[in-house]
Amino acid sequence: MCEANAYILRGDKEELVLESVDRIVPQEDGLLLEDIFGKKKILRARIKEMALVDHKILLEEME
Repeated sequence: MCEANAYILRGDKEELVLESVDRIVPQEDGLLLEDIFGKKKILRARIKEMALVDHKILLEEME
């Protein structure tokens, strides 16, 4: 499988936002994340790092 878990950086801690992310779609004011089951989340965030071999997407909040 190619999906990854998305985490948001809060301070120096990583908080799990959504598991099994299949799609990330840029939006005007953030990102739309969708998992393999169709669950969607919109976040005011940007991608900080993607480590796809580790199945990990690290996001940071936008101000």
